[in-house]
Amino acid sequence: MVQKKLIMLKPTKQDLADAINKQIHDVIAPDLKILFCGINPGLYTAATGFHFARPGNRFWKALYYGGITDRVLNPSEQDELLKYGYGITNFVSRTTNAAAELSKEEYIAGAENLKAKILFYRPKILAILGIEAYRKGFQKPKAKIGLHDEKIGETKIWVLPNPSGLNAHFTAESIGELMRGIK
Repeated sequence: MVQKKLIMLKPTKQDLADAINKQIHDVIAPDLKILFCGINPGLYTAATGFHFARPGNRFWKALYYGGITDRVLNPSEQDELLKYGYGITNFVSRTTNAAAELSKEEYIAGAENLKAKILFYRPKILAILGIEAYRKGFQKPKAKIGLHDEKIGETKIWVLPNPSGLNAHFTAESIGELMRGIK
């Protein structure tokens, strides 16, 4: 049987304009090993319908470098993560051009929604991809990257760097190395 790979077309300017405030579906199932949590969908992601779809985003490479996947997945293959025992959600569901457009109140509400999702799906680990999202949403201004003492139910919380290409302090390799510590 031949498995067809979804083709991800580059969105047009109109596609990106139409993506404002659009939402994207979670890649999620009960009892995952790790649920990765992005900050919020960017326009490129919303226009394509695939998480971390912008070409400069390092999420998919970091998964590979971290030993999470056995190859670099294309964003269009995001549902393959479920086979590995991993998923993706977002801290805030509203699509924006940049995370800087989100309010403190959206982060706090996002943390509450995330807690409810975690209690329902029960992943072993929640990996938040963005220290500022964690700091703002959970109101922990001095939080650091790494494992936190706080849990949601039985779910451990890890905070990792944002894999966006705008986060120049971390490479796909260095984020992957941090991911290795989670497994």
